[in-house]
Amino acid sequence: MLPTSCGDGDDDAEDILSDALTILGVERNEDPGYVQYGPLRLTVAPKEGKANTLLADQLFSPALVLAELIERGIIQVAGRRIIELGAGSGLPSLLAATTVQPPSLIVVTDYPDEVILGNLRANVERNNPHYRLPCQVYCVGYEWGTDAIPLLDLSQHADHALRGYDVVIMSDLLHFNASHEELVRSLMSLLTRSAKARAYVAAGKYTAPHVCDNFLRLASAAGLVWEEVKNEGGDTPWAGSMVVGELHHEKKEWPINLLYSV
Repeated sequence: MLPTSCGDGDDDAEDILSDALTILGVERNEDPGYVQYGPLRLTVAPKEGKANTLLADQLFSPALVLAELIERGIIQVAGRRIIELGAGSGLPSLLAATTVQPPSLIVVTDYPDEVILGNLRANVERNNPHYRLPCQVYCVGYEWGTDAIPLLDLSQHADHALRGYDVVIMSDLLHFNASHEELVRSLMSLLTRSAKARAYVAAGKYTAPHVCDNFLRLASAAGLVWEEVKNEGGDTPWAGSMVVGELHHEKKEWPINLLYSV
């Protein structure tokens, strides 16, 4: 199923982009080129076709905050198998591949459109020199709610006896409210059956609370238990140390609702 946004078209997309820029304290640039986070250099998909419809042509604040939590070790990734749905530029997952104790496997996925996947694949390949062994990184096209067996097959490697992924990342996907059932179906298929498995779901404040609540209700009915991740930084929420673009140690507004399964 093709995701459908709950927004109001171009004006809504502009509001989302403004929120993403606010966390970095920068002005909008019509031709931003590369986005830098630590060692990573990333691009977003061209503003055309499904990349525009599915908002894959922007980098939004939830991805930045998830990356910061990975950088700080709050989201633990060492030795784990990670899959990201609707990855866009792939920022959180690819940053995990650069950590001193990296995951064993990362699979970044997005809608199977050549423009979207072409950009994501280029990000994966461009940043390959920064990945730490023994982490393996794959880029795969995947439509939410469809057969997850090819992705599950990728998860069976190394010393992992359990089929599935230890960490599922969903950054800014709840905005597509008509696709919540498909997202939950994919999440339940991909998450390994272990008490240590986690799904990290970040939604921007521009995603209406009742939309987030709908996803949580469906996921809870499927058997997941959710806990909100609170900002522990007080009035200095941006606590990452890596350079983001031209900024360093910026202190900005905490712009998301962040939740994880336990």
